[in-house]
Amino acid sequence: MAVADRQKKTTKNTDKKVFSLCPFWQSGTNTSSSSSSSTQNLTQSYNGNGINNRHVEVKNTSTTSSSKTVSSVARSLLPARRRLRLDPSNNLYFPYEPGKQVRTAIRLKNTSRSHVAFKFQTTAPKSCFMRPPGGILAPGESLIATVFKFVELPENNEKVIDQKSKVKFKIMSLKVKGGIEYVPELFDEQKDQVTVERILRVVFLDVQQPSPALEKLKRQLSEADAALEAHKKPPPDTGPRVVGEGLVIDEWKERREKYLARQKVEAIDSS
Repeated sequence: MAVADRQKKTTKNTDKKVFSLCPFWQSGTNTSSSSSSSTQNLTQSYNGNGINNRHVEVKNTSTTSSSKTVSSVARSLLPARRRLRLDPSNNLYFPYEPGKQVRTAIRLKNTSRSHVAFKFQTTAPKSCFMRPPGGILAPGESLIATVFKFVELPENNEKVIDQKSKVKFKIMSLKVKGGIEYVPELFDEQKDQVTVERILRVVFLDVQQPSPALEKLKRQLSEADAALEAHKKPPPDTGPRVVGEGLVIDEWKERREKYLARQKVEAIDSS
């Protein structure tokens, strides 16, 4: 009996040592049970007090704000949508005539579905100017703008054409409502909505050597002159004609008077 009791005690001690060597099983069991109980308590308290709902709302709000931030960053990385079609599209071609003021032309067309305001800027405002410097185009409307530039004399009276001019022109666009009047301050008031359409470089053409670019420039300049002359002409007068000092003659009244005069003459002749 004593030997059997000693064996039982030895077995119990051995079991205790084995469990002491693997404490994580016990701790894991206790932790899981405690975590499950605590989870149940938290769930009950959340369901009872409505804390869980508020927690979900805060989480959704943070997710929405983060998504808005990501979308705004993505929009800033995307290229801006063009509102104007330019011809020529990358360069402004000027005839090379040193010591003279030369000009070029560029066509602008509104390719969007809304009214668009445009504006010219240049890195050399003292030697360059545009006509018109800005304006508003209706959807599908186009115009030819004329750009003037003074060509400086080359150093040492050299006749080499320097096609790598540092002068640049920038054309900006802005979506506006129809019916408003153009003022340059529109671009200052809505800076966030302004789009840089193109940055154009100045390229000089030799007037002594015919080229397709030079022929196109001459054609566009003639079109710009014709458009300017048409704009200067007064609109046709469709109202009543004014003769003398404020005498308004109605065409129907004029015809009636002529008819009565003719009837009077015929009556005198018949008598």
